[in-house]
Amino acid sequence: MNNSNVQVQLADVAEIIMGQSPKGETYNKIGEGIPLLNGPSEFGQSHPTPALWTNAPTRLCREGDLLFCVRGSTTGRMNWADREYCLGRGVGAFRSKTGKIDTRFIYYSLIFELRRLLSLSSGSVFPNLSRQDFERFTINWPEKYTRSAIASILDALDDKIELNRKMNETLEDMARAIFKSWFVDFDPGLGPHKEWQDSPLGKIPKGWEVDGIGDVVELAYGKALKEEVRQPGHIPVYGSNGQVGWHNEKLVDGPGIVVGRKGNPGIVTWVPTDFYPIDTTFYIIPKGIVTSMYYLYHVLRLQDLPSLGADSAVPGLNRNMAYMNKMLVAPPEIISAFDNQVKPLADKVNHNNDQARTLATIRNTLLPKLMSGEIEVNDAERRL
Repeated sequence: MNNSNVQVQLADVAEIIMGQSPKGETYNKIGEGIPLLNGPSEFGQSHPTPALWTNAPTRLCREGDLLFCVRGSTTGRMNWADREYCLGRGVGAFRSKTGKIDTRFIYYSLIFELRRLLSLSSGSVFPNLSRQDFERFTINWPEKYTRSAIASILDALDDKIELNRKMNETLEDMARAIFKSWFVDFDPGLGPHKEWQDSPLGKIPKGWEVDGIGDVVELAYGKALKEEVRQPGHIPVYGSNGQVGWHNEKLVDGPGIVVGRKGNPGIVTWVPTDFYPIDTTFYIIPKGIVTSMYYLYHVLRLQDLPSLGADSAVPGLNRNMAYMNKMLVAPPEIISAFDNQVKPLADKVNHNNDQARTLATIRNTLLPKLMSGEIEVNDAERRL
């Protein structure tokens, strides 16, 4: 069956709830009433995290509804409601009239047709979508079995990607907990610290040191690599707030650490592979006795480097100021033991990320073909 032959208006198959902001005096931050969503700042990977509540809710969504940003530069961003929320004017919600699985199908339909949907928006600078835009918008609507099967196939891929993300959060929390135990709380399990010494960072075990960051690492400048000159490849390109693309040549051997220089100054990002840091970043070159990238990553993450660029008119991290910050330098044998603890965790995170990228590629390839009817459900199931 060719899905593209069956078209319905969104209003015929879904309830459309457009947000309406309550009065400001009804807001609170202490969890009284109904959580309020005003826009994308509360959206997460899958579910929102509210910052405000209201005692006089206006428009409500239900658990399982599809949330949709309707105003501004993030129009089209989606999340899932994991509970009842009050919707402010920047958010709308969709709920299938025929069950939750069809709400999932609508979600994939909107991803598939997002460019066409956004073309309907008003607003000279940023798009805004109205109830009428949604009501009249048409989507493919094959028979029930096909809708259910398409949503189930794509859901299975998304669920595995989300599971990998949650596993990685747990693994990263474990690594941070080990670092805190060993190098912040000075866990006695490392050896009975019967002797202590004063330092610029407070009491530390005798024999440990405190050095300036500039004595331990170099913040080396990344190199310009405009998007239009990047070539297809497997080398990740990093900007000041994380990965921004791919290229076919590395600039730095991995694993490594990227620190935001401009735009998002001081943001510290772990890179598990060879990589290309662009000119909005620094990358870390160890010098001296500390060569462990795992140790340096966790030390730098706790340095609050973003605050060093916060007062500048154009946000930017001055590396000479960063070099003046003090950091703890543990004995080499302790750092080596720490590496042995956290490397397997980091390797598992990298494996999960590789798997998630593969799954995302499969999903992104299947989605348009399934939604358009280019391939049948049975063909997609055999490919998986």
